[in-house]
Amino acid sequence: MPADLLQTVLSNVWSIFLVVLFFGGSIFVHELGHFLAARRRGVHVERFSIGFGPKICSWRGKDGVEYRLSWLPLGGYVTLPQLASLSGIEGESSVDLEKLPPITYGTKMIVFVAGAAFNFIFAFALACIIWLVGQPTSSMTATTRIGYVTPTLTLADESKVPSPAFEAGLQVGDTIRTIDGINVSDWMDVVQTIVTGSGRTATGQPKTVFTIERDGQLKEISIYPRLSGDEQFRRVGIDSGYELLVLKVAKGSIAEKSGFKADDELLSLNSTRVINGSVYQQIIEEALNFPIAAVVQRENQKITLTIPPRTKEETTLGLVLTTGYILTHPSPFKQIADHAIMTVRTLGSLINPQSDIGLSKVSGPVGIVRILHSAAEAGITAILMFTILVNVNLAIFNLLPIPVLDGGQMLFATIAKLRGRALPVNFIMATQSTFVILLFSIILYVSFFDVRRIFRDHQSHNTPTEERADP
Repeated sequence: MPADLLQTVLSNVWSIFLVVLFFGGSIFVHELGHFLAARRRGVHVERFSIGFGPKICSWRGKDGVEYRLSWLPLGGYVTLPQLASLSGIEGESSVDLEKLPPITYGTKMIVFVAGAAFNFIFAFALACIIWLVGQPTSSMTATTRIGYVTPTLTLADESKVPSPAFEAGLQVGDTIRTIDGINVSDWMDVVQTIVTGSGRTATGQPKTVFTIERDGQLKEISIYPRLSGDEQFRRVGIDSGYELLVLKVAKGSIAEKSGFKADDELLSLNSTRVINGSVYQQIIEEALNFPIAAVVQRENQKITLTIPPRTKEETTLGLVLTTGYILTHPSPFKQIADHAIMTVRTLGSLINPQSDIGLSKVSGPVGIVRILHSAAEAGITAILMFTILVNVNLAIFNLLPIPVLDGGQMLFATIAKLRGRALPVNFIMATQSTFVILLFSIILYVSFFDVRRIFRDHQSHNTPTEERADP
């Protein structure tokens, strides 16, 4: 319908606007930090560009600085010829460096670190907004309790093997306290700690150690993850535990005839504890020809309902299930710290030969824009939360001691300070040029996998699947 089409177009336009605002804004904030610090310290600023490559448009301000918008939106730069020779990226300088005063080591450090500092400040400001308005958190993520242990995992060759968690004896209701000695506070922690793990046996098999709480006692269990899924991440075959609440009961459905009502909490099916949608679905499908005893919590009472035997056509009960949501108010410091820990842990996995994380499994600019677009569709809170992560990532990544990045420039300046004289210009330019090529090659490499994920997810979305309740 035309009205639906108009609504879709307007929604996409709004999402794209938010992506440009927050992704471009994150880059702008970083470069603004360099710019303001340079002006404050009396450093000559020649150009301020958002994006690399040929310019889309430019103008020269009254302060003598050329302000530019360039075609490659993969970053930005501030041209500071007194501090760094980056003509390969930023273009040739039009000023005579010999006529400019020398810059102190302290000034260089302040200007180089200012970009990351501004990203942290921007992230902190956004985190304050989240702290005030709150972030919606579902019971699915705000837990470390196991709600489902899958019997099998599917490997890259489509073969099925017993899941590591099933083999190790993990049980529904177990609460995970630590993984490889790292405390976990929610399900995102659980997933990321498993994925970025680097433990191995003497024969090279992936290994991770869970400390779980079961019946009030702590147990340490060794588990041997398998590489599974489209991205071949380490997986053990578990999912989180959460309450299943009846949101709606379809009129005339089996569920209505069985006595289910909205707001019921499903506790068990055939004496099996149900704290995960997969367990619910599995029991419903397996007990097709048999009655099912369902125990629900209704207000302050536990009530047993009987679901009658069903035909092959009656695979669903007519229940729409959901789970609990709460509004949390994490402090800005906790938000920044959590993202920083996640970023450092991921970077550590990339350089750790014992981990199974490679460049093909990380997201570049294409992936970041895609996630930002999805976040924008989910609402302003979601895009604020992801933008905080992006800014923390930008800050930490740019401080790495890699030529071309701010950390690399700080490294060069420090080496020059220690040796008592500047590094040879030819050496710096050759090193910068090499790493420029390497950096853009890496961006193209990870972007290829980002695009492949987009096509794969699009095909998966268009593939018909069996209808099932979605808690």
